[in-house]
Amino acid sequence: MSGTVAEATEADPPGAAWRTVTLVVVAVLGALVLVALNLTLAEANRQRDRALKLQTHSYEVMILSANLAGTMAHAEAALGRYVISADTTLGQAYSADWQLAGQQLARLDQITHDNREQQVLLKQLRQAFEARREELSLTARSTLYGKNAQALALFYKTRESPSLTKIDTLLDQIGTQERTLLASRTGDAMSSVARSSAIASALSVFGVLLVLGAIALGWLTVTALGQRASARAEAEAERDRAVELEAAVARASAVLLAQESKLRQVQKMEAVGQLTGGIAHDFNNMLAVVLGGLELAKRQIDSDPAAARRHIDNAADGANRAAALTRQLLAFSREEALRSEPIEPVALVKGMSDLLDRTLGDGIKVTVHAANDAAWLVRSDRHQLENAVLNLAVNARDAMNGRGQLTITAAAETLAEGAVGTCRAGEYVALSVADTGCGMTPELLERVFEPFFTTKPAGKGTGLGLSQVFAFVRQAEGEVGLRSEVGQGTTVTIYLPRYADGTVAEPHSENAAIDVPDTPTLDILVVEDDPRVLTATIGALRELGHRPVACSDPLAAPAALDELAHVDLLMSDVLMPGQTGPEMVAALQHRHTDMAVLFVTGYAGEAGGEVEFGGHHVLRKPFTLAGLERAIAAALDARSARAAPTAVAAE
Repeated sequence: MSGTVAEATEADPPGAAWRTVTLVVVAVLGALVLVALNLTLAEANRQRDRALKLQTHSYEVMILSANLAGTMAHAEAALGRYVISADTTLGQAYSADWQLAGQQLARLDQITHDNREQQVLLKQLRQAFEARREELSLTARSTLYGKNAQALALFYKTRESPSLTKIDTLLDQIGTQERTLLASRTGDAMSSVARSSAIASALSVFGVLLVLGAIALGWLTVTALGQRASARAEAEAERDRAVELEAAVARASAVLLAQESKLRQVQKMEAVGQLTGGIAHDFNNMLAVVLGGLELAKRQIDSDPAAARRHIDNAADGANRAAALTRQLLAFSREEALRSEPIEPVALVKGMSDLLDRTLGDGIKVTVHAANDAAWLVRSDRHQLENAVLNLAVNARDAMNGRGQLTITAAAETLAEGAVGTCRAGEYVALSVADTGCGMTPELLERVFEPFFTTKPAGKGTGLGLSQVFAFVRQAEGEVGLRSEVGQGTTVTIYLPRYADGTVAEPHSENAAIDVPDTPTLDILVVEDDPRVLTATIGALRELGHRPVACSDPLAAPAALDELAHVDLLMSDVLMPGQTGPEMVAALQHRHTDMAVLFVTGYAGEAGGEVEFGGHHVLRKPFTLAGLERAIAAALDARSARAAPTAVAAE
């Protein structure tokens, strides 16, 4: 027995060593299996994360492409409503939508910068986008400047534009390419996950075999399998999260659209505030001339009547300038026909020398150059042309901070088709206004003709000056050229078509004597809700020798007519509380068929047409005594002739 024990004792060390080696080998294999499982799971997780990231990126590209198409469609719909209604609010909505589309395009370009194929498509898309913007901008500008028929034709033409087809095609290609790329990436990720799963399965089988020699190693393998199951569950959860993310993107898009609507409202109010401040600034300047002149005239009316008359003339000039500003606003709010006449531009500019000197101040040196052949005539509205030159001169003065050189040049030029803007081929008179001011950047040059846009501080400009110049020149079938360099100054050139069939018309003077038709003394009922206007109108009618009766309430007009024995003329304001002038006249005319009617108004929305006012004459505020007398005579003639009248344009 002792021998057997001895043999066993001698044999144990080799067995223990073998078991130890076996255990070490099993442990090493188990460690290798564990490492391999961890690496496999890590790769699977990395592929999963990469697939989710790429999936999210693809969804973002596709959603952004769809949003871009929707935004452009919304902008074009707004433009279509703007073309039809000429509502500037719709024009601003179109501008905001188109600007948002540009931002979405920039974002799309940013998130696809690493995809060369999509960058090629986006480069073509941006070119088509810019071409589309130019087409739609031409339509918007035509609507803005009152050429509704042309704007409507352009709008229908743009619906068949190649740029629109190209944009739709490119957006479809981008979406299709992204979906194809997403499918490819998903397939690659699934293949990688499948390979990782196969390797993990093999290692799991090998781990099960190792469990027979090492329970701990088997436990680790089971844990790894559990982790893999957990990863699969997490992948399912991530897919659910992706669905939730799509819903969240839709909700965020809805919120964004609501915020954009609020932003457009804020921008609209900002533009109204800027316009109001500019108008207040301009009117304060003119009222300063009126009040100062009247104050000086009051002081000198006894001691120096000649000086008092000069001050009164200056005050009247300031009032006329204020009336001219309101006419500018009327021309901006509706299309107003030009009173065309043959004009020699050089003589017109030279005749404005005193006005320019007073307006620009002593710090501005004004020089006028004219070529030998610059005596060509143009057919235009003298007042509007003077205003255009004055607007350009004032802008130049502000750009030079009140000190510098202003050069006005007149030249005769023959232009080819499209040489300047969209001008037709032919002979033109070019009026250039050049300053030595700060100049403008290319970004500013693109916006200078936009209504309400101004670089002046708040309250120092309406933003209508250059847009008025642009509208006037386009209405005169001309073109505007603009050249500017930062630090070197700006040159604005007005190109007006040459007029070869006519002689120069004599300039019209506001203070010139006007032949006023003789009218008999009339019994006139004046209906006006503003007591100051009513008092002034009654005084003017008495000055003309008539017998006016005042009525401050349109609802009291029927009773006033019944009390009067006879009324030759009913003179009424248009907009009054309780009842408008046309409504009052419509209710009275069946009882007083032999009574002439004259409407007086200064409201911008009234075009002075026969349809709006029942065929009766309209006198515009402010008016002179001569204009009032002429309007009364025309109203009496219309009553006698029973013919359809035309609106009276009073001074």
